[in-house]
Amino acid sequence: MVPLLLLLPLLWRESLQENPGYRLRVQESVTVQAVLGVHVPCSFSYPWSSWYSSVEPFIYWFREGDDPHSDPVATNNPKRRVKTETRGRFRLVGDPSNNDCSLSIRDARMSDAGVYYFRVERDDVKYSYRDKKLNLQVTVPPGKPYIQFLEPLEAGRPTKLICTMSLESGGGHPLLFSWAGEAVDTLDPGTLHSSELTLTPRPQDHGSNLTCQVTLQGSQGTLETTVRLNVSYAPQLVTTRISQESFTGRKDDLNGTSLPILEDQFLHLVCVADSNPPARLSWLWEGKSLSPSQRSAPGVLEIPRVGVGDGGEVTCRAQHPLGSQQVSFSLSVQKGPPSCSCETEEPQGSWPLAVTLIRGALMGAGFLLTYVLTWIYYTRCGGH
Repeated sequence: MVPLLLLLPLLWRESLQENPGYRLRVQESVTVQAVLGVHVPCSFSYPWSSWYSSVEPFIYWFREGDDPHSDPVATNNPKRRVKTETRGRFRLVGDPSNNDCSLSIRDARMSDAGVYYFRVERDDVKYSYRDKKLNLQVTVPPGKPYIQFLEPLEAGRPTKLICTMSLESGGGHPLLFSWAGEAVDTLDPGTLHSSELTLTPRPQDHGSNLTCQVTLQGSQGTLETTVRLNVSYAPQLVTTRISQESFTGRKDDLNGTSLPILEDQFLHLVCVADSNPPARLSWLWEGKSLSPSQRSAPGVLEIPRVGVGDGGEVTCRAQHPLGSQQVSFSLSVQKGPPSCSCETEEPQGSWPLAVTLIRGALMGAGFLLTYVLTWIYYTRCGGH
């Protein structure tokens, strides 16, 4: 029972939150940018009766939620182990004998954000200052990475891209770079973690996104910038489409073919070239330029009625600063099937219309006369 009575004063002292003899002076809220550092001034006091001891007080900084038997984030007690994630970064820089509990934090990490409390141990004094705590806030540096390269990008031409990011202060802190996007999916992954990237763009990379990510080393903060690639490339494929009244649908890829066309039909030709910037399209017939049907659509050529003289070689040409292509095919104009006529041709020597009518009338009168004479004969002479 006696040992328990002796412990009661210690337990009572530990439970006091606003004991006049225990004071802590520290800034309650501190903000620091990730990868940078901050100095937190701090001083403390405890009852005078404990100051006459020659033993240096042990002081500790703990994370809120950890009990005093857990690993602290910083301490001057050589027999206590500190947390691995704060070792070497959280340091006591004051003299505990002079009641200085100042804390230095360098290479701040996003995971360092949180609340911390202070504790002192000296002889019979073991006290955690719970009434005033340090609230540490870690923010990411302002600004974003910047991707620098020479424009325009050309398909097939290697180009160096550089990702940079500057901090307001604390230069020299290591930054982790990484690249992401369809244009770099086929590259060696080992080259995607450098601030410089050599990229050979492809035509299919035009319009795709490229992202540079910068991770603040030792933290969970990540900044990124995304750009849309503008890749110049020559025509990769030139196709032609044709539609005509005699059939529905279309015919594609006419290069080098001979196309039969019915005479007097409506002909609609379309030339398509995939390139960036768009290629200049033109039509030629037997080497001579043809005017497009619409100025706004130079790849469209319409012929309302195809004639026999419209046959020959037709060429669609796509001209581009990085290279040109063309397709050619032959038009073979054929006569269509004979059309139906409602008129019949009269044979030579046929009666004119008036004579035909008179002949018909005379034949009718002769038939009627024959009928009347036959009737009279049988009526009068039928009895004899």
